[in-house]
Amino acid sequence: MEHMYMAPNPGLPGCPPGLEYLTQIDQLLIKQKVELIEALAGFESNNKYELRNSLGQNVYYAVEENDCLSRQCCGPLRPFAIRVLDNYGQEVITINRPLKCMSCCFPCCLQELEIQSPPGVTVGYVLQEWHPFLPKFTIQNERHEPVLKLQGPFCGWSCLPDVDFEILTMDEVGIGKISKQWTGLLREAFTDADNFGIQFPMDLDVRMKAVMIGACFLIDFMFFESNN
Repeated sequence: MEHMYMAPNPGLPGCPPGLEYLTQIDQLLIKQKVELIEALAGFESNNKYELRNSLGQNVYYAVEENDCLSRQCCGPLRPFAIRVLDNYGQEVITINRPLKCMSCCFPCCLQELEIQSPPGVTVGYVLQEWHPFLPKFTIQNERHEPVLKLQGPFCGWSCLPDVDFEILTMDEVGIGKISKQWTGLLREAFTDADNFGIQFPMDLDVRMKAVMIGACFLIDFMFFESNN
């Protein structure tokens, strides 16, 4: 059965075009679509995602833009651009990740992400912080000013059924989370497709909601995508 889709709303003053619907919600489900060739042959194809609301309606679609060589040679380390489209096929968010080293031994090569909305207009960044045990990130606005923090659990949690990354204010007050949701043992044995949920305050700046969508993709690539 096909899921209903949520039509875009008219423009709102000060809101990047295409993000109007984000002003009305406090959670999103990001569901990776399983590619048949990947499940059968173990080859990475470009990741595709559906972004749904709590009713299961498609709000946005996302696709990774990459080349075969980067996918096969770099695996989860690969640089990427993820393009988020509305239900009319208009690109509303662009997420760019440069090639970086993931080793905690090299603080100068920590992960970073730039989020644009509309494409070409930067609205924020996700920057990994160095820490020997915890996955920690700083969420910045377009002026590189720290706005929020994102923190994952202690190392060794990859076997847990649910993994939460807490969204914190700069004073470390929890206001939401990004959650990796268990999709079942058999399915995960054959594919690295994951479901993620994002919860944030209804009144959070819509630009920061877009940045949290980008952070979710970074977490997926860094911690949950296997290197085939």
